[in-house]
Amino acid sequence: MEFLYALQKIANPVLDSVMLTITHLGEETVFLIIAMILLWCVDKYNGFYMLTVGFLGTQINGLLKVTFRIERPWVRDPNFKAVEAAIPEATGYSFPSGHTQSSVGSFGSVARFTKVKWLRIACIALCLLVPFSRMYLGVHTPADVLVSFIIALILIFVFYPIIEKGRHNVNVMRILFAVMLVWSIGQVIFMHVFPFPADVADSAEIFSGFKNAYKLLGAISGLWVVFEIERKYINFDTKAVWYAQVLKVVLGLGLTLAVKEICYAVLGLFMPELWYRFAAYFLMVIFAGAVWPLTFKYFAKLKSKKCCK
Repeated sequence: MEFLYALQKIANPVLDSVMLTITHLGEETVFLIIAMILLWCVDKYNGFYMLTVGFLGTQINGLLKVTFRIERPWVRDPNFKAVEAAIPEATGYSFPSGHTQSSVGSFGSVARFTKVKWLRIACIALCLLVPFSRMYLGVHTPADVLVSFIIALILIFVFYPIIEKGRHNVNVMRILFAVMLVWSIGQVIFMHVFPFPADVADSAEIFSGFKNAYKLLGAISGLWVVFEIERKYINFDTKAVWYAQVLKVVLGLGLTLAVKEICYAVLGLFMPELWYRFAAYFLMVIFAGAVWPLTFKYFAKLKSKKCCK
C-alpha cells in the first residue's frame, strides 16, 4: 500500500489516460486477437503455445483468487483512492492480477519465440508496462502483479520447449493437453468441494471463480480436439497475401466472438449457467481452430496486384 500511495504522488490526468490505455492491453480480447493472428496467419504451433500459456495461466490465476480472497486496495484501506475510471472494470478479488497474467502471457510468449529484435523489445516493454499500469491505477498491489508475473514467466519458459518438441512428436502435445485437462477437471472439483467460509460461499466473486473454472475446462477441452482434428483432417496453411490475412483475422475474430454470444443466448435457455459457459467456450475454440480454417484455402487463392501483373 505504501508503494501505491507513492505512485499517487506522481499521478496526473495525462498519465492517467496513458495508463488507462496501456492497461487495456491486458484484457481477454487482446489475448484472443494476438493468439488468433499467430494461429491463423503466422505459425500454428506458436498459436498453440500462446493459447496453452494463456489458458493455464488464467486457470491458476482464478484458483489463487478464490483460495486467498484478498480484497482490492481501496477495500483493504478505505483511505486509499484508486483512479476512478479504472474501478468499474476492476471486479472480483485483487490477488493475483488477471491483467498482468494475460499481458505477460501474451506478449511474453511472442518475445520468447520471435527472432525480430524490435518486436521482442516492444513485447518485453509491454510485459512491464501493463503490470505497472495496474499499480499506478491503484487496482492492484505489487504482490498482486508480482505473483502473476512470475507464474506467467514460468509457463512461458516451461511450455516453449515442450511445444517445440511437439512439432515433431504428436505424443508430446497429447501429454501436454492431457495434463492441462486433468488440471482443469481438478480445479472444477476443487471449486465444488472446497469449504469456503459461509460469508463468502454465495458471493459473486466465488461464483466468478466457478465460471472461470468451467470456461477454461471448455476451452482446454476444445483446444485438444482442435489439435487432433486439424492435424488429421485439415492441416491448414497460414500463408496468404497481406490483405487476405487481414480479412481472415477480422472476419474470423468477429465470427468467433459471435459463436460465443450465440451459445450464451441459445444454450442459456435450457442449460445451467456453468454448463452453458463450458459449452460456449468449447464451441468457440472448435470454431476458431477447426471450422474457420476450412476457409483458408480460399483466402490463399487471393493474389496481390503485383503478383497478377
